[in-house]
Amino acid sequence: MAFLDDNFLLTNAPAKTLFHQYADGLPIIDFHCHLNPQEIYENKPFKNMTRIWINEGTYGDHYKWRLERANGVPEKLITGDGDDYDKFLAWADTMAQAFGNPVFEWTHLELKRYFGINDVLNRHTAPLIWEQANKLLATPAFKPRALIKNSNVQVVCTTDDPASDLHYHQLLKQEEAANGFKVLSAMRPDKLVHIEAAGFGDYLRELGQQAQIQIGSFAALQTALEQRFQYFAEVGGRLSDHGLDRFRFVEASADELDRILTKGVQNQPLTSKELDQYRTMLIETLMRLNKRFNWTMQFHVNAARNLSLPGFKATGADTGYDAMGTQPDIVAEFTKLFTVMDNAGEMPKVIFYSLNPNDWLEAATMMQSFVGQGDVQHLQLGAAWWFNDTAEGMTQQLRTYAEQSLLPHFVGMLTDSRSFLSYPRHEYFRRVLCNFYGQLIEQGRVPDDLATIGQVVQNISYYNARRYFGFFDN
Repeated sequence: MAFLDDNFLLTNAPAKTLFHQYADGLPIIDFHCHLNPQEIYENKPFKNMTRIWINEGTYGDHYKWRLERANGVPEKLITGDGDDYDKFLAWADTMAQAFGNPVFEWTHLELKRYFGINDVLNRHTAPLIWEQANKLLATPAFKPRALIKNSNVQVVCTTDDPASDLHYHQLLKQEEAANGFKVLSAMRPDKLVHIEAAGFGDYLRELGQQAQIQIGSFAALQTALEQRFQYFAEVGGRLSDHGLDRFRFVEASADELDRILTKGVQNQPLTSKELDQYRTMLIETLMRLNKRFNWTMQFHVNAARNLSLPGFKATGADTGYDAMGTQPDIVAEFTKLFTVMDNAGEMPKVIFYSLNPNDWLEAATMMQSFVGQGDVQHLQLGAAWWFNDTAEGMTQQLRTYAEQSLLPHFVGMLTDSRSFLSYPRHEYFRRVLCNFYGQLIEQGRVPDDLATIGQVVQNISYYNARRYFGFFDN
């Protein structure tokens, strides 16, 4: 099999038919990414391949940055102020050592799909690739909006702070028909979760200003959040997203919460118990609001972030100094939370992602206990996330989902990316999905009925997400 040929990742005959006749070419619903709505709206051309592919300051693809550091590339040529072409060459040198890493496959799939370049990127091919790609980047077809539309994307969901005025979302909403795709907000209250952060008091005042309420108590915070949910919904929001790297379920009284909130505003030290109490009751509040507004609530858990203090000080968060988390009882803690919310009839639709695949089986079986909400697959095991975003990781996630629930109801893939060139990851996932079902056919474990299995593949690739999230409901 040739490198990235028409059948790469497709190792059996049914898989090839499923992909080429059923999955290939379906539209994309990217319900979780980190694209900047301002960048989409302003629609400025990219200066060169480094700016779209590697970095713009400390904004960019930290998957790549981790590999470059492992290859001995100095930070000046990663997130620093080095020459853009030198940065591109450093990336080419890194790719020459990346065989077996999914980023190697994604990189060349992007070159192939967007630029029509089939050469393998290395120091020798880099000059010509740089020249060819940069010529195309200078054309209107490679501006942000065109890249989204030409990738057959129908919906992009960005992550936005509750205090955001959603200005660029409002502007983009007015141009949906011309753009040919929706850009919707997904609320991400990370700053609200981190009550221990030095700037929490300032952030709470900012949130209060947007909600037009003075937040002096936890009850007032709940009122402010209700207002922000209403506003996000009016602008088109249908999801929230929550990074809970660790979680302990510890409830608290109203008086306790008010004292904890006051300490956070004043930046006084908080005990571990107080942090757990605040986060537990905040998440309960957010779950009730997600339920009320019929949103889908995404949990991203068990990540260990910013492990290198010098790296964090130099480049900030989300720059590649993260790892898989190891809280062994995190699913058990979420079980307590879900039990309380289920008993109260306040369980929203949930997609649960753990960065540690050791949690997947426990999470899948736990969530299956709470799916009976009168709709299809109310709770879902999220796609293989971050370090698991590999062919093997995707296959493991699909297998776990299939064995413990109803995989044909799965809402499928997302990019989780800051790059406008990441949409071939949906193709990658669809190939893995087709190969998974093709193997089941060859093993005699599902019917050799390609029309039926093909419909399942299409649903997971596109139609389930369209129905589950209600992006096109009136």
